[in-house]
Formats: sequence, structure tokens, C-alpha cells
Amino acid sequence: MKVLFAASEAHPFVKIGGLGDVAFALPKALRKMGIDARIIMPKYGGIAELFKQKMYTLATFNVPVGWRNQYGGLQYLEYDGIPFYFIDNEYYFNRKEVYGHYDDGERFAYFCRGILESIRYMGDFKPDIIHCNDWHTAAVVPIYRDRFQHEWQYNNIRTVFTIHNLKHQGRFGKEMLPELLGLNWKYFNDNGFEYHGDISFMKAALNMADKITTVSETYAEEIKTPYYGEGLDGLLRKRGWDLIGIVNGVDTDINNPETDNELFYKYNGDNLENKYKNKEKLQEKLQLPVNRNIPIIGMVTRLFEQKGIDLLACVMEDILQMELQFIVLGTGDSKYEDMFRYYAAKYPNKLSANIYFSNELSKQIYAGSDMFIMPSKFEPCGIGQLMAMRYGTIPIVRETGGLRDTVHSYNEFTGGGNGFSFNNYNAHDMLYTIQRAVKYYYDHKDIWESLIKRDMWEDNSWNRSARRYVELYSNIM
Repeated sequence: MKVLFAASEAHPFVKIGGLGDVAFALPKALRKMGIDARIIMPKYGGIAELFKQKMYTLATFNVPVGWRNQYGGLQYLEYDGIPFYFIDNEYYFNRKEVYGHYDDGERFAYFCRGILESIRYMGDFKPDIIHCNDWHTAAVVPIYRDRFQHEWQYNNIRTVFTIHNLKHQGRFGKEMLPELLGLNWKYFNDNGFEYHGDISFMKAALNMADKITTVSETYAEEIKTPYYGEGLDGLLRKRGWDLIGIVNGVDTDINNPETDNELFYKYNGDNLENKYKNKEKLQEKLQLPVNRNIPIIGMVTRLFEQKGIDLLACVMEDILQMELQFIVLGTGDSKYEDMFRYYAAKYPNKLSANIYFSNELSKQIYAGSDMFIMPSKFEPCGIGQLMAMRYGTIPIVRETGGLRDTVHSYNEFTGGGNGFSFNNYNAHDMLYTIQRAVKYYYDHKDIWESLIKRDMWEDNSWNRSARRYVELYSNIM
């Protein structure tokens, strides 16, 4: 079985969010199961030179963008045993930022058409499945249906579309349909692209893909409701039989506290002393009082309302009155950045605000914290809670999306559970849950240590999820 995994970003070349992790780790897991999975993505200017120097060109060709032809290059590189294809066009992709340009609609319309054109030049690799991810690759599905499916090189290709975040749909003016996508007006309707007078790349893929997946079972149900459905809940209910939730995993080769060179000390579930040494080094690095006995709550996130930062804003004073330390790493809305800076200045011995991003520091926070908080308003899957558990840090989460599927609140009667959680999107419910976790940290050391080991030994790898994708692919071929 041959799968072409199309994504706008992928580790280690470009990673902006969780999609970058998935686009590398899932094909890697599929290949271990005998699937010939390959990744195709844009060749961004920001890709490191050491990678660019190893790429070689397979072909150059024209890519129609509406009535124009643009240059297209197909380049190839194998990394960690995974074949990567890159669509090369400096006008569209040699820019400082990956997203957020005025012409993103045109850039990713070009990318979608370029993916399909490039299949002609992949030699003996003809995909059985094109697996598209989020709006940036969504137009592959309708363009394939309209222009390619009857050509002999493209016969019987099936399409899978994965929703990573329904909020971002690729919504643009309707004039783009013929001018940039090269599709006629028959697709401007409720069964195609039309979305409140505009076009939506994602809506077209949801209408036309053979199967739809999203990144957790709970999120697959949530997005069928108006609250989470972002205006597409009716369509998702209509296609409910073709919508499947498969929770993400983590790459346990890269994210392994026994081998991770970005940590101060390596450790495992049988050697927690080194975890506590990581904690002390983290406190020292961030100029917090060094004390392994005081609990640290870590947070690595984008500072936006979706991530529940408004809940923290309501009760941050209450949290910092507790005997604990709080470490945050991330950027986002200026009001939330300023909030954390304010509390860091007011409580320099309790809060460390790191308003930037560093992969190294994020790993050190996962390893050196005692608890990891994710109070999200919605969370399709979430990677932070899985990373935290991998490094033996107990998650505190709101029960939504993938957080609900992967974190189960500790039950003092049965001894079950792997973290702490709350259901209502309410600041005081969150505060109570934090207080409960801190109480267990101080008063029940035996239970706390058992939770650490339970989380570290839990299998949150891609193995189970990849098997479900193989089953999905097999069912539509």
C-alpha cells in the first residue's frame, strides 16, 4: 500500500504546531508496519541549509494557477528512512514566515495543484491514498475529482482528509474558485466550496473526500455540534458514517527521557532521582528558588483564549497564593503575554514567564515540572499532555477533545487514572482541580510517585493509532 501524506509542515524541516509532529511521526509509524508512506510539503525558504544541500531535483514542470502557469519543481530527500518530496517555488515559499501572508489562498491553491501534478514524476511511486491535512491541502480533493481522476496515472486513488483544527478552514472570496483553483462555478454550492457567500477549502474536502478523520474520538463527536462545529456541524453530521476519530500519539524515539540530549539529566521510571535533578536545574536556569520539594506547574502553549488562558487570568492570584512555582513558555495575544509578565514581576520567586519559544526549554519544562496544565476551551487532540506523561509529569486538563480521551482523573476509591481533570469551562473548577493535585503532591507521596511511573509506562506511541489508519486505508481501497 502506498500513501502520499500531504501537509503544509513537517518535522524536522518546518514545525509551527502539532501538525508538524503528526506529519513526521505518523508516516514513520506506518512505514514500520510495511506501508510505503511518503510525505510531500512545500520547500520553504526557512528550511535549514544542511537539508537543502541534500535535496535533489526529480523534475520541473508547469503548475496551472487558474489561467496562469507557474514554475514547479519536485525535489526529494530521505530523512530517518522516510522519503520526503518538496514542491519548489521561490515566489510562493521563499518567505520568512510560513503562514499569515496576504496571498495564502493563492500559495496553497498552487501547492494543492502542485501535489497532483508532481505525481507524474514520482517514478514507480503511484499513491493508492492521498492523505490531506487541514485546509492547506484540502483543495487537492476537489481538484483531483475534477481534473485528474480519469487519467490513467491517477486511476483509483482514494482520498483521506484529516481535520487538525476546524477553526481554520481556508475561507476566501468566491472569485478564487475559477481564477486560482481553475474550477468552474458548478462547485460553488453547498455540496462543494460555498460557505456563506465565500469559498472554504476545508468544506470542499469534507464534502468530497472518501473518508474524514480527526485527531481524537471525542473531538469527532464534538464537531458535530454547533458549539464546536464552526458552522460545519451539519455537514459533519451528514457525513458522520465517514468521520472517524483517531487520537494522535507521540514519537517515542525522539521524545524519550532515557536518551534526550536536551535534558540536564537522563532518566526513566526506575530512576526518578534524575527527574528531580532536572527540576532543580530548571529552577536554577529560570532563577526560581531551588527546592525540589515545592511543586512546579509547567505550561508550554500558544497564549490564546482557545488554550484556556482566560481561565488562568481569572484565578492567577489565587494560584500564586499556593505553595508552588509556575513556569510558562509561549507567545500569543499581547494581553496574555503582559499578564504573565506582570505576575512574574509581582511574584519573582513563584512565576517564570518565558515569552518566546525554545524546543530545548520546552523539553526541560516537560521533564522538570511536577504537573502540566492544559485548561483548553477546545483541543482537537493536544500533544502537550502526551509529552508531559512521557516525561513523568502529571497532566491537569479540561475534559475536551483529545484531552478527555487521553487523561483520566485520579480516582481515590479505585486508584485508577493518570492525571487530574475538570469538566466545566470554569476558572474555579480549574482552581479546585489544581488544589486537589497539589494536595496529593504534598500529602500522598506514594500515590504521586505511582502516577508518575504509570504515566511514563503508558503507551502513547503512534503504534495503536497507525494500526487504525492502516485499517481505514484498507477499507477504502
